[in-house]
Parts: sequence; C-alpha cells; structure tokens
Amino acid sequence: MKSQNKKQLDPTILRTATNYLLPLLILFSLFVLLRGHYLSGGGFVGGLIASIAFVLHSFAYSTKHTLHLFSLEPLKLIPIGLCLSICSALFPMLYGEPIMTGIWFADSVAVIGGVGTALFFDIGVYLVVIGVVLTILFTIAENV
Repeated sequence: MKSQNKKQLDPTILRTATNYLLPLLILFSLFVLLRGHYLSGGGFVGGLIASIAFVLHSFAYSTKHTLHLFSLEPLKLIPIGLCLSICSALFPMLYGEPIMTGIWFADSVAVIGGVGTALFFDIGVYLVVIGVVLTILFTIAENV
C-alpha cells in the first residue's frame, strides 16, 4: 500500500512572489498592448501576458480567489471585446472609408501616442483573449 502521508508544499514563497508579479505582469501586458499598433505586440500578446498573470495567481491561491479579482467574470469579457473590435472596424464606414481603415484622432495622448481605431481594435482583441484563455483554464481547473 502506498503511504497516504504526502508532504505538503508551503505556498508562502509562491504567494509572496505572485503578489509582486501580478501587478508587474498586468502593467507589462498593457505596455505591450499600447505599443502594438506601432511595433510588435498588440492585443493578442498583451492578452496572453495578462492571462498568464491571472493563471499564476490561481496557482498560488485558488481559482475562486482569482475570480474575485474581476468585477465581471472572464466569460463576459468575450462579447465586450468582440463588440469593441467590430465597432472599431466598422467605424471608418461612417466617414466613407473602407472597413478596417485606420482613423486617427488629431491630438495624441502623452504616454500612448496616437489614438485611433487600431488601438480600440487591439483593446477588443486584448479583452477577448483574456476572456477565452481564462474561461477555458478556469473551467478545466474547476472540473479537475
């Protein structure tokens, strides 16, 4: 017979590291999101980085504890992101431009730079990626 005495690992180190890494990873994901329409990066990569931050938090604590960090459940981020991306893609048609043409506002924002439809499209993709990844992983974690 196998011994039922499994050695429990102390999660103190992982929890302490997660408390510092979560905000840093979220800030880095926002940085990657905002530089995406000028350089490599964007909504997809930024969303994956943010998802990794929340998955790390769920490893350190629990899925339920991580879900309390959200004001909306991750599943609801998917339609919000899709609507934002679709609206930003269709917005140029109001000005007689083809679909998904980049329209930029005249004034730029100090930290972000130029703001236009490409940024809003990336934000929509960012929300969709976070919603899809976390919904899948948290559903699997709850059923295991």
